[in-house]
Amino acid sequence: MERKIYHGKIKPVDIAQALLGEFNQGNMRAQTLGQSDKMIVQVGTRPDAASGGQTAMTVTIQKLEDGIMVEIGQQAWLGVAASLGMSALAALRNPFSLLGRLDDIAQDIENLQISERIWQIITQTVQTAGASMELSDKLKRLTCEYCHAANPVGEASCIACGAPLGKAQPTTCRNCGYVVRPSDKTCPNCKQVL
Repeated sequence: MERKIYHGKIKPVDIAQALLGEFNQGNMRAQTLGQSDKMIVQVGTRPDAASGGQTAMTVTIQKLEDGIMVEIGQQAWLGVAASLGMSALAALRNPFSLLGRLDDIAQDIENLQISERIWQIITQTVQTAGASMELSDKLKRLTCEYCHAANPVGEASCIACGAPLGKAQPTTCRNCGYVVRPSDKTCPNCKQVL
């Protein structure tokens, strides 16, 4: 399961609608489940698809305090593998039979790339909404515990009263957008070295 966090003014319904628009056509279908704060989008091949094997994926989109978290589950690829196996078996029997299976092979290859297409659509939607994996303006401010003044991230002491702000200055993982502390060596979410 792959997870990314996006900060900014974006809602789960924005991502869900973009995925529905992209995948609810041709041999693919998409459907949404859930409420506005947590939505699930299921993307898969139509049962009556003219070519290619069956596959499916689930995308979970959850609202966070300052953005959204997107998780993509594992792709069900057994149907695609079976379809590719049938093409290979047919080619062994009669190489010219591949001409009749070109549509199936092309659809199977496209189905194996669903995960990448989903991330492309999510990235485009996030960028259009003005969100990113960077900290939003809301999280780029630290509140002084003594005078409650807002301070920019990186300040060692409060700009209003001079009180120390400590070392709890947040930042984000460049790979997945998870909020991490400066003392973290690896991201707790994606395990990448910071």
